Amino acid sequence: MKLTDFVVPEAILPDLKVDSKESAIRAMVGGLRTAGAIGAADEDGIVAAILKREELGSTGIGKGVAVPHTKHPSVDRLVATVALTREGVDFASLDGEPVHILFLLVSPPDRPGDHLRGLENISRHLRNENFCSFLKQSGTREDVVELLREADDNKLD
Repeated sequence: MKLTDFVVPEAILPDLKVDSKESAIRAMVGGLRTAGAIGAADEDGIVAAILKREELGSTGIGKGVAVPHTKHPSVDRLVATVALTREGVDFASLDGEPVHILFLLVSPPDRPGDHLRGLENISRHLRNENFCSFLKQSGTREDVVELLREADDNKLD
């Protein structure tokens, strides 16, 4: 499974300006809706499911990275988006640092293997300092998509 298999290019937000975890999640889910990856009627339910997941423990994994995610019956395949915020957003991360890189993932409840593979794939790339450094420097949606392609092709190791 590659990042480009499930990250929706039209939903990528290369310059997210938000002041809270909830507004970041709402903006990213809104990006998926605008891109046609989720239905408008399901937007609030997906946001609520992600926020409920966050109550179990922050998906801010440290080093300026967060991976909010949920399973939701409105999607029939794994979908994700990426957002970058220059200012950073408080995500109650494990290390207490603001988040600059966010990957948001939504998967069908009946495909737990896809959900885990998607999270594992994202996590593996986010452990690569080159990947994170280049991602933070991306200024456009096209820059992010190109970087995801390079990561899929293992050109950043």
